[in-house]
Parts: sequence; structure tokens; C-alpha cells
Amino acid sequence: MRRYASVVLDADSTIAGIEGIDWLAARRGAAVQRAVESLTARAMNGDLALEAVYAERLRVIGATGGDIEALAAAYDAAVAPGAADAIAALHAAGVTVHVISGGLRPALLPMTRALGLDDAHVHAVEPLADAEGRFTAAAPSPLTTQTGKLELLSALALPRPVLAVGDGATDLAMAPAVDAFAAYIGFVRRDAVVAGATLVLDSFAALVSHALSA
Repeated sequence: MRRYASVVLDADSTIAGIEGIDWLAARRGAAVQRAVESLTARAMNGDLALEAVYAERLRVIGATGGDIEALAAAYDAAVAPGAADAIAALHAAGVTVHVISGGLRPALLPMTRALGLDDAHVHAVEPLADAEGRFTAAAPSPLTTQTGKLELLSALALPRPVLAVGDGATDLAMAPAVDAFAAYIGFVRRDAVVAGATLVLDSFAALVSHALSA
């Protein structure tokens, strides 16, 4: 039995216990880390629109190819307990699973592949390199904006009913296009997101229990 035909997952602080861009910032030293983490927190709490900070964070960090590879390994090491089993159980029940993330797609793909997700079901931001090979910009994408996840999800027209799961304000923005939105608090609890959610989940075991019960 299943309650949903589709489940949409956030990546940062949901599938994995890190915020990828903040993680990259930490590699640039304490001052850059503080500046970028502050921007990220304000966007995820809904105090500042994501489009106001996304490009600036990439410019300040100036990540290299090596940084992206290191971030991919960090994602893999920080996967939420039970995430792989949960995704396998959802697939076995015939549930369509997609990832919609404001993270950097090249860094996310090794993790999502290991979790059994098809690349076509992973929607994230493609970073663009400058003349020096540093990723200081992003390809045009709705996922660099505050309501971009809603726009992308609406375009996907996934089988209904749909459950969206995430920790941040950009995830909560998907609520109008889904049948239920779950605030994921396994890594971080954001009160504004919890207040707007249909339900609260603290683990992937809880996700499976909810999604696969009629």
C-alpha cells in the first residue's frame, strides 16, 4: 500500500546533513564561511530571497573542480541514516522519486546515483566556470530563485498524489503544487518551515512509514 505516487526530496540538510555551498565556503577560510553561511541561513529561513544571494555566494567562493569533487565525497559521507533503504522501499512500492535541489548538480550526482536515483530524476544547479576554471556563476535555472522549486515541480507534472520533503523555505514554496509537504528536521529545524508544513518528519524511516501507509 502507498499513500503517494510521487515523492520529491530536497538534498542539502535532507538527504545529506550538509549545506553544500556552505561546505565549499568553509574551504576558503573562516571569514568566507561566516559570510556565506549567514546568506544561506537567511535564504533558508525565508528572510532573504534566494536569488539575492545565490550568485554572490558562488562568486565569493570561486570553487575549483577539485572542490566540487571533494564536496561530492562529503555528500556521500553525510547521507542521512536509512536514506538508501527508504528510497529502495519507495521504488519497490512503485513510487516515483525525484530530487529537486538548489545545490550543485555535479557534486550531488555521485550520491544520488549511489542511492539508486536516475540522473534524469535529479534536478539541481549547473555551475559555470570562468576563464580561470573557477565556478563563479550558474547556468540559468529556476532553482537559483526563491520559488524556483515550485516552478520546476509544476513543470514536471509528476503522478499524483505528491509528497514533497525538505528543510528550507525554498522547499516549503513547493506546497501549492503538492498534496502534502513534510518539514524534514533530521538535521536542522526551521520553525517557519515547520509552521507551514502538513507534517513533520525526523528520519527517513518515518518518511517510509508515512508514505507507504494507506
